[in-house]
Amino acid sequence: MTGNIEVEVRLYAALRQYHPQVGVGEALVVSLPAGTTLNDLRAHLGLPEDEIKIAFVNNRHQGWNYQLTPGDRVALFPPVAGG
Repeated sequence: MTGNIEVEVRLYAALRQYHPQVGVGEALVVSLPAGTTLNDLRAHLGLPEDEIKIAFVNNRHQGWNYQLTPGDRVALFPPVAGG
């Protein structure tokens, strides 16, 4: 597959600090080369690997090797602590 794809990315909690121009609840629309994985997207966005605990694509948990497709909706979450 060649060309570019566009995906919608939402960053939650502390991850928003890496893209402060994006408001709460807003999405980044990112254009990437076809064949891009979730891990490639993470690196493209400048997000440290150890700061992301879970990734959802189209409301389903996915691993870092998941290959993105046009129109995917990605949600990235940091580790959550509570008590």
